Amino acid sequence: MPRLRALAALVIVFVLHASLAAQTIQVTPLTRDDRVLVSFKLSNVFSDDVRTAIHSGVTITFAYDVQLRRGATLWLDRTIEASTVTATIKYDPVTRKYLVTRTADGRLDRVETLDREDVARGWLTEFERLPLFSSRSLEANAEYYVRVRAHTSPRNAAFVWPWGSDIAGLAKFTFIK
Repeated sequence: MPRLRALAALVIVFVLHASLAAQTIQVTPLTRDDRVLVSFKLSNVFSDDVRTAIHSGVTITFAYDVQLRRGATLWLDRTIEASTVTATIKYDPVTRKYLVTRTADGRLDRVETLDREDVARGWLTEFERLPLFSSRSLEANAEYYVRVRAHTSPRNAAFVWPWGSDIAGLAKFTFIK
């Protein structure tokens, strides 16, 4: 009987780990023209539950907290700059169109009305070369990293994050001036 319990516990841990590993954020920083450009992609969040919620007409917001940080050996890592990027979707069942919006730090970036679900998904989860941070204050030949944390609004949207917490990804880079 103890072996059966141990095996059951191992299976539960494996299933939970697999579900957590399935959703990831890939982050890619790039420095160009006194800016740190950030690309990121959130993978594997569109389950049947998410699609059902979107098609019910509920407005769903994916919020991304993006931080430019520098590691410290004897102290906590230091946040150099921070930004918030949001992508919102609202489906209109009458017209069968998706209204999607993007904001960066509260400023409206783009608004589109889309016909295709796959394109709307990309709007919510894929971001290319966002000029979020200045590189003017960065120290040459120092190592930095960009961390992106994602969550949904409404926060009780268990259909997106079934374990009830945010998902995060990061990427390190050396600033060469």
